[in-house]
Amino acid sequence: MTEESIKHIVVIAAGVDEEYQNSVIDGVIDCAKKANANVTCFASFGGVISNSKYDIGEYNIYNLINYRKFDGAVLLTNTICNPEMKKKIIAGVKAAGIPGVFLDCDDDPDFYNIKIDNIEAMRAIVQHVIQEHGAKTVNYISGPLSNPEAQARYEAFLHVMAENRLIADARRVYFGEFRPIDGERAVEEFLNSGMPLPDAIISANDAMALSAMRSLQKAGYSIPEDIIVTGFDNTYNARHYCPTLSSVSRPLYDAGYKACEVLLDAANGGNPEKVISLSAEPVFTESCGCKHEGDEDFETYKKSTFDIIDNCRSDIAILNRMTSELAESETPEQNQEVITKFLSHLECDQWCMCLCAEWNTTFRGSAPDDYQIHGYTKTMSAPLIWQKDGVGSVDSFSSSQMFPLPLEGGGNVSFFLPLHFRERCLGYYIITGSKFPMKSMLCHSIMMNISNSIENIRKLLHLNNVISELDKLYVIDPLCGIFNRNGFIREADLLYRKCEDTGDPLLISFIDMDGLKIVNDNYGHKEGDFALQRLASVIKDCCLPGQICARFGGDEFIILGIGTNEDEVEALEYRFLKRLSDQNHIINKPYELSASIGTYIAPIDPNVTLFNMITTADQMMYEKKKKKKTSRYLRKE
Repeated sequence: MTEESIKHIVVIAAGVDEEYQNSVIDGVIDCAKKANANVTCFASFGGVISNSKYDIGEYNIYNLINYRKFDGAVLLTNTICNPEMKKKIIAGVKAAGIPGVFLDCDDDPDFYNIKIDNIEAMRAIVQHVIQEHGAKTVNYISGPLSNPEAQARYEAFLHVMAENRLIADARRVYFGEFRPIDGERAVEEFLNSGMPLPDAIISANDAMALSAMRSLQKAGYSIPEDIIVTGFDNTYNARHYCPTLSSVSRPLYDAGYKACEVLLDAANGGNPEKVISLSAEPVFTESCGCKHEGDEDFETYKKSTFDIIDNCRSDIAILNRMTSELAESETPEQNQEVITKFLSHLECDQWCMCLCAEWNTTFRGSAPDDYQIHGYTKTMSAPLIWQKDGVGSVDSFSSSQMFPLPLEGGGNVSFFLPLHFRERCLGYYIITGSKFPMKSMLCHSIMMNISNSIENIRKLLHLNNVISELDKLYVIDPLCGIFNRNGFIREADLLYRKCEDTGDPLLISFIDMDGLKIVNDNYGHKEGDFALQRLASVIKDCCLPGQICARFGGDEFIILGIGTNEDEVEALEYRFLKRLSDQNHIINKPYELSASIGTYIAPIDPNVTLFNMITTADQMMYEKKKKKKTSRYLRKE
């Protein structure tokens, strides 16, 4: 099979570490590998944390997708809580002209749809609770009605309640986001409502139902003796909770497998069915008062439970060690070294960290334009590409390519995860050849930890830059661009001690500008500032390696360096006067730059301070200055 004939399937989902998404994506992957196709999953953890800014950063990963690079799209948009992002994803697939397939969703008739019968299954479970167990007062925990599955299940609940002439009290319905926390919040709301307890709580999925059961049990209620609880999906946790959860078994793996089959058929010119329906079956167990024999024997359950606990313990250990070492890193290089140490534990073929071109720019936090929020920069860098056979990097690549390095062959499975701090986009991760994002309960925590460490590095870089700028303000004269008195004292002390250690003499030149007042009075202070700047540049040009210069006062300057003999005095003063003359020719002003210079060279004497030596040079300069006449500072017109 040639590279050109290999098909590329994109999967778009949120919360890939949850069992529903796990099962569907497992089916997609197995089908794709059988056909030697590549699967690229763009995943976020939006809606997990109650933080709108964080969700913006998570959902931004979908803005990276270049749909034209793929032959088909599996759309688990029913797991994404942001309606606008759903619309954008659907529009992107349509604009690229590639086939798309929904799971349990009919948002667009142009796409294929793998449907699992939610309505009949929910009808059966509600009818069972009412007719078999005599429930009269029934509460309901729903998913978001913007989600087609949630809407179908809720409508089925309402219909069965009406058929049995029972009131579906709006106060007894809680709308969540299909997350475990919603079950806890629903129970809290129900118990605090002041209304009598319901006979049963019907939940739109297992995650919310299990959380509701735990909350009820903590509050002292028994299930099903006090309250019946049911779920939907028949997940692993539902099957092994105590009591086991009455639920609905859905062929999620088969749905994912069929979705991939449909896309590959369409991509190869076939004409698959537009809508494929799969059936779901209610499973009545202990939480509604029924008896049910588990499908798994106890030995299998013990092994699977041990594996889950052991993997979780291992992941926590990795997370803790990584957190500790990342806290010590102070540069991007140190940060990447720490991350590299732990990547082998993820059991992947390749791990890439891709950063936006301006990821380390500063921002004020007040205006959105200050930093990247939506989308990615046109060019990206991949400073860390970990592979089993070594570590590499890519300095620059186009974000439209998504991958910093092209995939080789077929059968690859890659996960793209967002790298961000709150809503600020920093880049993204790519994990290839591993189901770590799906199978580890701590993938989200590890990715957040790395993201936070990169943000800390960014802040530290800018803190160091600020400190550097503040240091410059402290030691650099802002007008002349050379050391001020503070900077001179700091650097001069180092030179003085060096001469003291080596026995070399110290050379000091004291320079005073002539006629600055006349320039200011005749041409203005702005021109006086210009004259000071030009004189400072002359002085700076006169300094040899190892010498420093500074503006010592208003129109006073100084040069300090390690000397050798008296010849250096004459050479320095000649150099200064020559450059000063050249500068006058260059600027061609109606006044003349002029300055008096006095230079002193002497070995270090413990009884003579640096201040005393500067005073001597100042006196030598002053003697020369007295010989000059003020009238020469103005050129005759």
